[in-house]
Amino acid sequence: MDRPTLYIANKNYSSWSFRPWMALTGLGIDFEEVLIPFDDAAGNPNIKAVSPTGRVPLLQHGALKIWESLAIIEYAAELYPDAGLLRAERALARSVSMEMLSSFRALRSACPMNIRRPKARIALPDGVDTDISRIETIWRDLLQQSGGPFLFGAFGAADAMFAPVVNRFEIYDLVDRSDTLAYMQTMKAHPAWRKWEEAARVEPWVVPEDEV
Repeated sequence: MDRPTLYIANKNYSSWSFRPWMALTGLGIDFEEVLIPFDDAAGNPNIKAVSPTGRVPLLQHGALKIWESLAIIEYAAELYPDAGLLRAERALARSVSMEMLSSFRALRSACPMNIRRPKARIALPDGVDTDISRIETIWRDLLQQSGGPFLFGAFGAADAMFAPVVNRFEIYDLVDRSDTLAYMQTMKAHPAWRKWEEAARVEPWVVPEDEV
């Protein structure tokens, strides 16, 4: 089978890139990584050269190009059915993954992902607390049903989709529930998380609008 290529952006900031990278790496799926930084306010032309949308992440497998993080994860789940990206609870995993993809705009807007950011609180606009409460409810319900330590027992697609939220919850000091913090620690201890974080911390690029 041809080795797919995953195009991503800055590891410090790119929550969209983090999700499929975490999913593929966490399940041991072999792929080539190509990082194209968004260091140009008008858009890096190198991204536009490979992506029809001018954005990453993008997975290329032969002549096929797939964009959007959840679509990439879904394709990988079909390409590598034994990896377990989407398990027996496929519909539920897809539901919570789609909710993460389409919702929680207040949290994402107010609190950009930033691996290097020192932990500190900020003034939160309306809607962020509601987003936090809903995410904690999703996590708590799934962990109770599965028994943990990940949302569906073993690491999978839903965990990867929520990985950027783990960073947001931590660096903006947004949560204090013991079950939420325990799940966050489980995610941060995963080898794929540690590998991404290590690379993010030594990146040279700074994006001012994401330095909240």
